[in-house]
Amino acid sequence: MDRCDVLVAGGGPAGSACAWQLRKAGFDVIVVDKATFPRDKVCAGWITPQIVDELQIDIGAYRDGRTFQPITGFRVGVVGEPETVDATYDHPVSFGIRRCEFDHYLLQRSGARLRLGTPIASLHRDRNQWVVNDAISAPMLVGAGGHFCPVARTLNGASGRAALISAQEVEFRVDARDAASFDVAAEYPELYFCPDLKGYGWCFRKQDYLNIGFGRLGSRALPKSSAEFVDFLKARRTIPATATWRWHGHAYLVSEPVSRRSVGDGVMLVGDAAGLAYPQSGEGIRPAIESGLMAASTILKADGCYTVERLGPYETGFRKRVSTSSFARLLSRAIPESVPAALAQPFLRSSWFVRHVVLNRWFLHAHQPALELP
Repeated sequence: MDRCDVLVAGGGPAGSACAWQLRKAGFDVIVVDKATFPRDKVCAGWITPQIVDELQIDIGAYRDGRTFQPITGFRVGVVGEPETVDATYDHPVSFGIRRCEFDHYLLQRSGARLRLGTPIASLHRDRNQWVVNDAISAPMLVGAGGHFCPVARTLNGASGRAALISAQEVEFRVDARDAASFDVAAEYPELYFCPDLKGYGWCFRKQDYLNIGFGRLGSRALPKSSAEFVDFLKARRTIPATATWRWHGHAYLVSEPVSRRSVGDGVMLVGDAAGLAYPQSGEGIRPAIESGLMAASTILKADGCYTVERLGPYETGFRKRVSTSSFARLLSRAIPESVPAALAQPFLRSSWFVRHVVLNRWFLHAHQPALELP
């Protein structure tokens, strides 16, 4: 039986951030993941400057052989409508990354012992130890395996009727001979909301790669909505009329309303396993990383006593972190649910609303400084 101080189930950004923070404190950490890395992940793929600071990423070293695309503006519109609003900034407000590169980098840098290509076939608690696959034991278990994380299932039981965000995405290298057929500026991602305002699509150029995706609340309307979005991009001549691809899918929970408990005796959930994506944008990288760092800090403070009472401050802390502030809530609800979508769409034609609410608040969370931990 292999033993460690903390066992992390899931090697994505949340799990890697947690493992990295614990390893810096001298903990013996094992990360288990059913995937082998590098692996693809459904995601538009951008990180804010706050993430760079929180993870202490050396940009110069990271971009050597990896994609790192500064973003200095956005184009925002409604699917099917010709009008768009452009918002530009005098500095990079985000950076485009490829998840296959970014996740692999974080996992390798964590310094944890890795058990990749290892699905969790069994998980049980034996006294004060968690035992995985009858092969690894640890007093502390961190579930970081995404929406379908087996640790989340053990802690919460079968999934309830919580509202899911369903998304489809494709990312591919654009051949230099075809570059002129894809009319997307590298530093200028495009966001298009569906007419009922229950989802949006994106088109994002990252150096030699193009990422196209669509996500919305629920899964039934996703195929039809994503097909309409692709037709819309072709009609705008953003992508060639002959472009075809096979979508990759993903599902996850947002942080509000709360649908999962994230702490138990000797166990914590982080990232998508806890359902932490921002409710307005569905963006999940930053809350995933911050939850991983906060979980590690709480584990260190618990000093080996991993009761639900000692771990409880983690759940309180990250819920407060990802919840909408009173001022942001006021802005975010400038489009009340009672207002028909047809009447709400004019908000997305307002340059002020797009910049200060949609981008700065919903997507970039520019008002929230980088997480500070002891």
